[in-house]
Amino acid sequence: MKRIGLTALIFLGIFTLNTAFGGNESINPEMHHHHGMDTADKRTSLELSPEMKQHQLSNMREHLAAVQSIIRLMSENKFEEASGIAHAKLGLTPEMQQMCSMFENEQFMAMGFEFHRSGDELGKVLKTRNMKASLRALNKTMAYCTECHAAFRQ
Repeated sequence: MKRIGLTALIFLGIFTLNTAFGGNESINPEMHHHHGMDTADKRTSLELSPEMKQHQLSNMREHLAAVQSIIRLMSENKFEEASGIAHAKLGLTPEMQQMCSMFENEQFMAMGFEFHRSGDELGKVLKTRNMKASLRALNKTMAYCTECHAAFRQ
């Protein structure tokens, strides 16, 4: 039963992240036209420089890789290792605190801080070795990803 729930979570995570990161309209513009809906990107632009865009994309890819590692480690009952990754790669480290503080958009900055705090909370919950609580904490962290990608674009 645990494997079914974990498998469902993995597929949901992949779908969510694919939706969040898959915004390259030049590949297939028709795929963004759903039943006559307006497909104009109405998210708030962060107006980042090209260099900062690449840096931010790199950070998000690292976050995605961390989530993938956490899911794998959870499936192997390696909660202590998963906790370490949550704190180091998703948590509010001094480096991430400095990075989040650089953004001018207050809402984006606040959301970034909350995301990273949830990464630290995830790390704490993972240490309990409680699969259900860990999945809930991971879901909360992933919800910040979804919320942020729905509100902002580079």
